Order: sequence, then C-alpha cells, then structure tokens
Amino acid sequence: MSAVYARRISGLAAAAALTATTLLTSAPTAQAAPPTPVSAATARTYLGQLTVRAEGSSSGYSRDMFPHWSTVSGSCNTRETVLKRDGSGVVTDSSCAATSGSWFSEYDGATWSAASDVDIDHMVPLAEAWRSGANSWTTSQRQAFANDLTRPQLIAVTDNVNQAKGDKDPAEWVPSRTSYRCTYARMWVHVKHHWNLSVDSAEKSALQSQLSGC
Repeated sequence: MSAVYARRISGLAAAAALTATTLLTSAPTAQAAPPTPVSAATARTYLGQLTVRAEGSSSGYSRDMFPHWSTVSGSCNTRETVLKRDGSGVVTDSSCAATSGSWFSEYDGATWSAASDVDIDHMVPLAEAWRSGANSWTTSQRQAFANDLTRPQLIAVTDNVNQAKGDKDPAEWVPSRTSYRCTYARMWVHVKHHWNLSVDSAEKSALQSQLSGC
C-alpha cells in the first residue's frame, strides 16, 4: 500500500469517526414519547376497578371549562413542552415556539417536519372526561387534567387524525396503526383510573377486547 493511499484511507476513517461523533452528540435527548402507561396486566386490573355507568350529558360542556395550555416553565406552555418532548431534533425560538424538528405520529405512522401539522391530543378527550365525571370537578381539577404531563394523557399526533378522533372513546375510535392499539388502550385506562373517571359498557367491552390481545 502506498503512503499516499494509506494517508487517504486514514483520513477517510478519521472523517467517518468525526461524523459518527457529531451524530451521537447532536442526537435529540427528548424521550419522544408520552410517559409509559401501566402494563396490560395492570390495565386489565384497573379496568375492572372503574365505575361502569351510562355516559353522562354534554350539557354545560365547553373546552373553556378545561383551561389549557398552562405555563410549564419560562415562556413554554404545555403544548410546546409536549412538542419538544415527542419530537426529534426540535429547535425552539425565544418564545418557545418550535421552529424545526420532526414528529412521528403514533396513531397513523406519519412523520411531520412542521409543528403546524401536529396536534396535541388529549388521550381521554375533554368532552369525554366531562361526560365521565369531570363535570363535577373544580376548574382547578379540570385544568390539571387538561395539562397532565405525568400520566400518558397528552401526545403529539397528526392534526387531522386527532380531529377525526374528536371526543370518541375506544368503542368508537382506535388508531389506524394496529401495532399501537394495545398501548392506546393501556394509556386510556391508566388516565381514566388515575382521574377516577367512569366508563360506559361499550367502552369497557372494547377496552377488554383490546387489552386481551396485548
């Protein structure tokens, strides 16, 4: 091997090592996912503990009854915090708005590069929560629910998919990605159990079926 060729190989190897190091150090540190829900076994136990009753009325409901998005820290509110948490390589400006990054939507498998294409879904929709017991909560409790970052209640997903879900429960709507349906059911039950919300009989039956396949 000539000295020139050896130096060229050595240089290429060094460049490759530098590139690998750069990629490693610049990789996003966000967990890119909501908090991990309880296991399927625990979710089945939790589901058995939930009160089963007919869904209540939507009378008196409005999204304003669930104040959001709350300030989390500095100029960052809950929506911006979830966008940064669930995205990859998210860059924000001085007002905490996401200016670049990518977001993988677990519901439909789409990837987006603009935050405007992403909604923050309330796993248990606000109207569903209202009909399941939140109508009797204080405004403070509803605000805590609508901005809950501790449970798997908030997730960044494709905006029109979130709009199609609306306020439907798992008997009426599940993600098109079948591989995510088990996780979705675990998340739903985890949130309802923590917040002591009821389920109707069709909802419970659907959840039992989804969890049985986990």
